[in-house]
Amino acid sequence: MENHFEEDALTKQYDSHLMHRLLKYAKPYSGFLIIVVLLMLLITSMDLLRPYLMKNAIDTYISGYKKPYTIVDTSVEGSHRVGDRYIIEGNVSGGQAASIVNDKNTYYLIEGAINRDKPFNIINGKVTQENTSYNTHRLTREELNSVRSKDITGVKNTALYILILVVMMFGLNYVQIYLLEYTGQHIVFNIRQQLFKHVEGLSLSFYDKNPVGRLVTRVTNDVETLNEMYTSVVVSLFKDIFILGGILIAMFILNPKLALITLASVPLILVAAAIFKKYDRDAYREVRTKLARINSSLSENISGMKTVQIFHKEDKKFKEFDNINRDYLKASTNQIRIFAVFRPVIDLLASMTMAVMLWAGCRMILHKDIEIGVMFAFITYLMQFFAPIFDLSEKYDILQSSMASSERIFTLLDNEDRIKNPENPKLMDGVKGEIEFKNVWFAYNDEDWVLRDVSFTIRPGENIAFVGATGAGKTSIISLISRLYDIQKGEILLDGVNIKHMEKEQLRRNIATVLQDVFLFTGDIKSNIRLNNEVISDEDIIASSKYVNAHGFIEKLPHGYDSYVNERGTTFSQGQRQLIAFARAIAFNPPILVLDEATSNIDTETEVLIQDALKKITKGRTTIVVAHRLSTIKNSDKIIVLHKGKIREMGTHKELLEKGGIYSNLYELQYKELEDN
Repeated sequence: MENHFEEDALTKQYDSHLMHRLLKYAKPYSGFLIIVVLLMLLITSMDLLRPYLMKNAIDTYISGYKKPYTIVDTSVEGSHRVGDRYIIEGNVSGGQAASIVNDKNTYYLIEGAINRDKPFNIINGKVTQENTSYNTHRLTREELNSVRSKDITGVKNTALYILILVVMMFGLNYVQIYLLEYTGQHIVFNIRQQLFKHVEGLSLSFYDKNPVGRLVTRVTNDVETLNEMYTSVVVSLFKDIFILGGILIAMFILNPKLALITLASVPLILVAAAIFKKYDRDAYREVRTKLARINSSLSENISGMKTVQIFHKEDKKFKEFDNINRDYLKASTNQIRIFAVFRPVIDLLASMTMAVMLWAGCRMILHKDIEIGVMFAFITYLMQFFAPIFDLSEKYDILQSSMASSERIFTLLDNEDRIKNPENPKLMDGVKGEIEFKNVWFAYNDEDWVLRDVSFTIRPGENIAFVGATGAGKTSIISLISRLYDIQKGEILLDGVNIKHMEKEQLRRNIATVLQDVFLFTGDIKSNIRLNNEVISDEDIIASSKYVNAHGFIEKLPHGYDSYVNERGTTFSQGQRQLIAFARAIAFNPPILVLDEATSNIDTETEVLIQDALKKITKGRTTIVVAHRLSTIKNSDKIIVLHKGKIREMGTHKELLEKGGIYSNLYELQYKELEDN
């Protein structure tokens, strides 16, 4: 059925108002979220520090032999013995300038300061540079380790610092992820609670128009999608911004020229993201729409599987589901195709930026404009720079899904198709059970009237029966008494008070309804009779069951009143379910009892038990009976005959038979059917 709640009708684009509503659910957990953001800032700072430490290790320690040295004749503080002389780092007055060079993995001490920006040769133990020859000393491993002991210590310390950073990041990440997931789960829990509570309060007319499967999708799939937004988008967005901002700052500090090369790719990324955004939202909307239809189809077909199998419609229903499933496959494939184009585009831009940076960086190294460590840091930062861009693109994907889901959730939450309590309800100390309809008009849709100007009065303690052909309006009347629907014209009074002026809860507490198709919940028999009303004790449950003749079959079950009840009570017969429903009604002890064709589909033996129970439970109560089998209502105080939404006849069984009208004809038809059988 297509209606106002259909996902296809949703066309609202992302706006700040929608996000503002979503963030309201996070407000109670703002303290946790602030801690998470601060932890992310700290973790990001640590993560950005690692490339700088590596750069420092490369340029300061690993390439530390390129620093200036001085040869002295005697040992001084900080000097190292090389042959029969001593070498100390830095320029020291009174000594001879020296250099250390590496040639084919062999280190030499040069007696003189060479220009490292110009080429040099090592031949027969001498270094030659621009017609100048320098004496050299080949450093042994022990001498090299001694001279570079400070560099070795620096590399070890750097490794230790990085290890400490990694361990700290692990611990902080654990705390951050735990707090974030904890917050996200509680936010989603609250949304799901609010949504289910809201759905419970919607009128039955809402459920007449909306498939159950679609509502299940709202409460499950769509709410879970919001969990991804809270845990993967809202807070993690700060982390990605921190990383991007921190990397750009670090790059500009190290070398502005290489930083500008990285920034040159940003406009191209923004263009790609804008194109992606245009198509991705529609694709995600289509995916969620098709998924809702799958859930709706599954719910309907599984609930009606008995009918499907009886009429051998498995193939037809499979084909219907196959078409819906293929539509979902097409929508999902289309969404994947859009994302499959965007991700490689970002990869291509990243690779192109890396290639340009390598070309520019290597030229700068050859021209001695930057050190190798700076280039290493830039490569690492560039890889980190595109990681949050990839992450943001995926988060945008999640955001689109969340926006589509939130639209549907808020559409449902904003739906006020409910029976509302009055602002100042009339409180009643005790209900006697007098019911009066005054010129009641009612229609489920527009002015397609089901009841037309219906008026009648039921006195306290009376047993009233409604009869008539299918569609005459009998079930509508008992639904209106409990105010499951609101009438369009007229008044319905309970003890002289308009039921619209009463609290729904108080009204319905005083009315127990036993339907033709009894609904039993998954659980046990006791919980199905008690219905979470802890005031009703186990003794009350047993007493009620004995009163309505249900105790006999219950005590024969393997676990008695604790016996397991399947969904909808499928393991019990129709008659057994009816007896449990009678026990439920008696346990709540209402002044008004409504029986909607409660004895229409049961065997003769169970009917005898039910008729005996009816005689007892209707005493002292206003009882309203809707029945097709007229033999069950012969002793009613009054019988009201409905035809096409209007009251045509009213009286006792005897009076109506003597009248020879609609009731008399119906009775004769049923009597003849019994004789023929």
